[in-house]
Amino acid sequence: MNKKDLFIRFLLGGTAVSLSYLITIISPWKILAGIFAAFPAVMLTAVIMVGIAAGTKKATNIAKGSVYGMIGGMVCVTTVLLVLEASNNWIFSIVIGLIAWLGSSIAISSLKERALNKAIRHI
Repeated sequence: MNKKDLFIRFLLGGTAVSLSYLITIISPWKILAGIFAAFPAVMLTAVIMVGIAAGTKKATNIAKGSVYGMIGGMVCVTTVLLVLEASNNWIFSIVIGLIAWLGSSIAISSLKERALNKAIRHI
């Protein structure tokens, strides 16, 4: 990754995070804070940057892979919420949530690959 790519990623990601934060401050609906906290800025930035650098096919692969991360994101959010309510420790909750995110994302990806390989063998 060159410095220009890194700068663009920083600019796009930082802008998305900043706009999300501003929306939560000025909005009368407090639920928007949680909704915008889940804004997929990293995924969109990755698809944009890979699309620019390597074309649509590679950008498509990034988008497909992000499906596993997004599903893992639901596992992460649920885990953080449950652990936070049980432990009242936000740092511990985040650590456990991130572990759950990574583990579930990898597990879902592996299950999908196994199912695909099994389907191919039966053809």
